[in-house]
Amino acid sequence: MEKNIFFIEGELVGVLTTEPINRFLDYYAPIGGVSVGDFVEVNLGPRKVIGCVWSKGSGEYDSAKIKQINRVLDITPMKQEMRSFLCRVSNYTLSPLSGMLRLALRGNSLLYKPATRKVHFLSKDYKLKFVRKTVLRLQVVNYLKQQLGKSFSLKELILFTGVSRSVIKGLIDNQVLVEKTIFVDLSFPKFTIGPTRKKLSAEQLLIAKKLKLTVKNKIYTTTLLKGVTGSGKTEVYLEAVAECLNNGDQVLVLLPEIALTSTFIDRVEERFDSRPAEWHSGISKTEKNRCWKMVASGNAKLVVGARSALYLPFKNLKLIVVDEEHDSSYKQEDGILYNARDMAVLRASLNSASVILASATPSLETWVNANDGKYNRLDLTHRYGASELPKISFIDMREDALPSNKWISQKLIDAMNLNLDKGEQSLLFINRRGYAPVTMCKVCGFQVGCEKCDARMVLHNFKNKLMCHQCGESKDLVKLCPKCEASDSFDAIGPGIERLAEETSAIFPKARLAILSSDLVNTSKSVKKLIDNIINGSVDIIVGTQLVAKGHNFPLLSLVGVIDADLGLQGGDLRAAERTFQLIKQVSGRAGRANKKGLALLQTYQPDHPVMTAILTGDEEKFWSSEATQRKLAGVPPFGRMAGIVVSGADLSQVNTIATQLAIKCEPLKKINALVYGPADAPISRIRGRHRIRLLVKAAKVKDFQKALTMWIDQIKLPGNVRLTVDIDPQTFF
Repeated sequence: MEKNIFFIEGELVGVLTTEPINRFLDYYAPIGGVSVGDFVEVNLGPRKVIGCVWSKGSGEYDSAKIKQINRVLDITPMKQEMRSFLCRVSNYTLSPLSGMLRLALRGNSLLYKPATRKVHFLSKDYKLKFVRKTVLRLQVVNYLKQQLGKSFSLKELILFTGVSRSVIKGLIDNQVLVEKTIFVDLSFPKFTIGPTRKKLSAEQLLIAKKLKLTVKNKIYTTTLLKGVTGSGKTEVYLEAVAECLNNGDQVLVLLPEIALTSTFIDRVEERFDSRPAEWHSGISKTEKNRCWKMVASGNAKLVVGARSALYLPFKNLKLIVVDEEHDSSYKQEDGILYNARDMAVLRASLNSASVILASATPSLETWVNANDGKYNRLDLTHRYGASELPKISFIDMREDALPSNKWISQKLIDAMNLNLDKGEQSLLFINRRGYAPVTMCKVCGFQVGCEKCDARMVLHNFKNKLMCHQCGESKDLVKLCPKCEASDSFDAIGPGIERLAEETSAIFPKARLAILSSDLVNTSKSVKKLIDNIINGSVDIIVGTQLVAKGHNFPLLSLVGVIDADLGLQGGDLRAAERTFQLIKQVSGRAGRANKKGLALLQTYQPDHPVMTAILTGDEEKFWSSEATQRKLAGVPPFGRMAGIVVSGADLSQVNTIATQLAIKCEPLKKINALVYGPADAPISRIRGRHRIRLLVKAAKVKDFQKALTMWIDQIKLPGNVRLTVDIDPQTFF
């Protein structure tokens, strides 16, 4: 990677664009010259496109056809460590570098005009201009005199003074008021960096001190902050954030769900008296552009965001916090396939920055790295204050036979009734959206599937629709069976959150019910409103999906009931045991967070399963050690390498042919002793009308894994209508 190179007018430079051309393009440097990292406008055919100067030109093209760069954009150039980061992610994920640049510029229009607003204030010589005085005009002038030079929009002046638009216009015409257009791309407010206002426990203070020392050293480190649910991990790592901000450095906090941002930002504002910059799909493009620009200039010191915030152009990034680091939401499953947790560690290493991976139930990869000494590890072993960890018990569903189409056992109902009598909250958890996963004809057994995917459509009663969770396709409820033509013969099979809520309402008709699911509350604002209602006691029973397991603190909640605790153990996913353990521990940890005793009741048909035994005994280290041993014996991550290859296209025969050719021409992989499994139909073999054939590559931990994969794949020339995706370290196998 070339550093700080300046090219004078007429010299050849290599420009990377966001266009799907996986190579640098040669251009001549413009008048005034250009430097590596500068953003430029260039001609590409008849179009003008944006690019970044990346290197010296190759000189491999006809010099007569090479064009000059149109202009250098007045934007903070891309720093060398950011270019290195994009190259490293590209090489690791086998993604085109042009796609990486597109990811780094997501949400940013480099040619956009910053948003403006008109403001009004008193002119310096308003007394000379203020000739024709009226009561209403005096009202405006006196108000502005009291505001000590502040400016206001027209709407604000009308609101604060109670006058009409014509009164304001008259003052402007008489030059008593000045109307001015200003840019709204303002720096983010400064933070108040003082001691925390919450009294930390002795354990929290000790861990916070160690984290602050790590940040202060300004060298690369990764630390696992493992704390039991309710131990106050957030308050502890905010002390490290404070230390970093006090040093004038930038901080990035990654959250797994945008639904968590509102609550977290409130905590940041409470701690630092100002709100941080936000970066996620829930904010406007104007705010994203402002955030991008302020991050690049160093005027946004703290950013809270989703995984893509990792690709913002930080000027001086010295701390990355990955909260709930175990969460599968950190894996990007389309476009550039990357794991934000792992890429956060990579970016920190290039920036000489610190990483804090926070979780009550860390991923096995992180646990192994900490166990091997590659990461530091700090443990919070006690809940904050007087609260204690909940008691966890099983309800053996083999002994508690339920009537047809009922899902809540009598033991759980009795416990919930007792909770209602005490005025305490209960939570019912099921990891399944919608009303029912299958809609089946009772006459012939036909199951309603998606016409574009090989997947069953999920019944969503609240929306009165059948929906495909793969492609998003929806249609009205089916009345006539397309196979046997029976009328009104369809029945909903199995429970989803809507069905569980329906059953709960029937059992507890007087209870105040809240449903917490991403299908029904899909904005951070709506989630915050619902969570506030739960916290202030306006809800008796919460029915929720995975959304309830992610870091929420409900002080009145003392009972958690897990419906179908075995659900995640089905299938052949190598992480099934790990994810089930994490999910149940996380959701159980919502109970007893204040001074109330907590109880978690897990409905299971497999109480003797090793995962259930580990949950009941609470011996987490034994569980992780056992999981690590099994993975090591199998040679799978984190002790081996894996890559998922999916070939997809509209023509099944064509897709099959290409996948078979890949399986046959595997000589490059044999050089690293890699094994190729497949080709075989993907578990969901058709999505959005495209057939999908899957291969799986498995190898020991070798340095040349990506190189061998590239050589293998490059042997096959793909037709334009066939797509091949490579997923390094796959998290899902659909």
